[in-house]
Amino acid sequence: MQLFCCALRAQCIDLHVLQGRGDHTAIIHDSPVTDSVTRLTYAELLQQVAKLAGALARAGVGKGDRVLIYMPMIPEAAVAMLACARLGAVHTVVFGGFAASELVRSM
Repeated sequence: MQLFCCALRAQCIDLHVLQGRGDHTAIIHDSPVTDSVTRLTYAELLQQVAKLAGALARAGVGKGDRVLIYMPMIPEAAVAMLACARLGAVHTVVFGGFAASELVRSM
């Protein structure tokens, strides 16, 4: 059952696109910093995730590898998490608001 769950998580975006919901909104990001709203459809999200997963795979990231994602709370952080899941890589997320010295101390 656990293998099925992991495979399902890695393919969750694909399922939405295959079932005809590719043009539905998957992520809405409302940024108070830039005073803008960004929307990604499932099809756009799938394209970005696949592109990043391919780049990570070319860099040698694979199943069971550990990846640290150090980014602010932006849509690309979700893309990075989903790309790692697609490859079977274990990921840890540290949001970019932490100072480098605090990050080193906590790890």
